[in-house]
Amino acid sequence: MNGIIYVALGGAFGASGRHLVGQWALRNLDSGFPWGTFIVNVVGSLFMGVLIGWLMTKQGGQNLKLFLATGFLGGFTTFSAFSLDAINLLERKTIGPFIFYVGGSIIIAVIALALGLWIARKVVA
Repeated sequence: MNGIIYVALGGAFGASGRHLVGQWALRNLDSGFPWGTFIVNVVGSLFMGVLIGWLMTKQGGQNLKLFLATGFLGGFTTFSAFSLDAINLLERKTIGPFIFYVGGSIIIAVIALALGLWIARKVVA
């Protein structure tokens, strides 16, 4: 049960951070491009790499990993978890699953979102 508390608290801070970055980007950058999402995806992936690399050198740290990696960075951007999973596949030299995971996640997720919009528009209309 303690693990859920660490994840929930980290997630609340991460999601709040994502919102703040998004608001900053809307005020300060070209609004024709999703800069807020782009920034949190890149920064979150960088932080995930640094964090996991650092945690690999430490004993224990499970609660810290739950709070920062799963909670904060998961709330900040799920793209960081996606990036970590992709690198894990690549490091295991499972190239086929890596290509399917990366390509499929992006292409299928975009298609799924378009399908969801279509369904919602048909139901609402």
